Amino acid sequence: MTPSQTRVVITGLGATTPVGGDVATTWESFLAGRSGVRALTEDWAAELPVRIAARVAVEPGEVLARVQARRLDRSGQFAVIAAREAWADAGLDDVEVDGDRLGVVCASGIGGLTTLLSNYDVLLESGPRRVSPLAIPMLMPNSPAANVGLEFGARAGVHTPVSACASGAEALSYGLDMIRHGRADIVVAGGTEAVIHALPMAAFANMMALSKRNDEPERASRPYDKGRDGFVLGEGAGLLVLESAEHAEARGARIYAELAGAGISADSHHIAQPDPSGAGAIKAMRNALADGGLDPADVRHLNAHATSTPVGDIAEAVAIRTALGDAAGAVAVTSTKSMTGHLLGGAGAVESIAAVLAMYHRTAPPTINVDDLDDEIGLDVVRGEPRPLGDGPLTALNNSFGFGGHNVALAFRSV
Repeated sequence: MTPSQTRVVITGLGATTPVGGDVATTWESFLAGRSGVRALTEDWAAELPVRIAARVAVEPGEVLARVQARRLDRSGQFAVIAAREAWADAGLDDVEVDGDRLGVVCASGIGGLTTLLSNYDVLLESGPRRVSPLAIPMLMPNSPAANVGLEFGARAGVHTPVSACASGAEALSYGLDMIRHGRADIVVAGGTEAVIHALPMAAFANMMALSKRNDEPERASRPYDKGRDGFVLGEGAGLLVLESAEHAEARGARIYAELAGAGISADSHHIAQPDPSGAGAIKAMRNALADGGLDPADVRHLNAHATSTPVGDIAEAVAIRTALGDAAGAVAVTSTKSMTGHLLGGAGAVESIAAVLAMYHRTAPPTINVDDLDDEIGLDVVRGEPRPLGDGPLTALNNSFGFGGHNVALAFRSV
């Protein structure tokens, strides 16, 4: 069987996000239009120009055993929590899985930053002997993937794409390829991030990338709104169980959707700014549809990258209208970042879960805080209330774009 003939389906979902400690609570919050953005009350945040962020709704210490939690960076904690939920949701807890046919692809945009910085503080304050011997296994970017692989005994390959804010979506694309090329029957794929810390927040703020709505946190992330002034930094993880359709059907698994195609491109335009022509994003979307044997007219829903930056939202909107052509006006567009903030390396995976559930429940969640839709967007943005997606076959796209000009689009098809 050639790679293009192998259907890959989604059988399990797991997440820990600013609006819920699991997938069910996160989805409920999406439908309710509930924001997870809050004011930061820690002493270290007092002097920052931006003092708002979207922390996870449930702290990992409430879920993980104390010993395990201490051996993982916060990003790794999130990944293990989400992976366990996805594994159980796929019905794999009681299934004997061949580790040689099991892979993991867990991305991170930045890696174990809090472990790195906290141990540097220890080095300066108490000397080299007090630096943790676990610092390296905790801070390395592949640590979340490695620990998820250890959790389930994955031996087909454990990988860590690092492509800034496109990392989580790129992980799903890599997992798709692993199954299509016969390297694995099951891949646990997604992304994680945990960098709500003074240094990255100061750096993002000095780039003029973050919203400065310190006095109204829940209204700060406002994609497509004329008053948007930057993204809100969030944290969390999303992991999905990908499986060959043949393997899933043989064990009678519940199937949420098919990961039909993926498209990847690079702008080579600027290290931080998107190409205003949208050429790379257009190529990614068109390639994802072509990879899945889909037509623009098939697309009914799109979970956009839409971070709430003045330039980025417009560039993506232009790209969507161009990539989908006349069909763009019939697509229900959502940005769940309006509720979660921007999860960086975890964003593409959590937003893929949202896109999959939108098809599974035939309902697109709203984008909140769009009080005055920017005239330049030119898309059917779901606002106010969830939007029924109707009957018949459904296709959804998820866009993820990252600093460095990384573009990933994923195409999901209902089953």
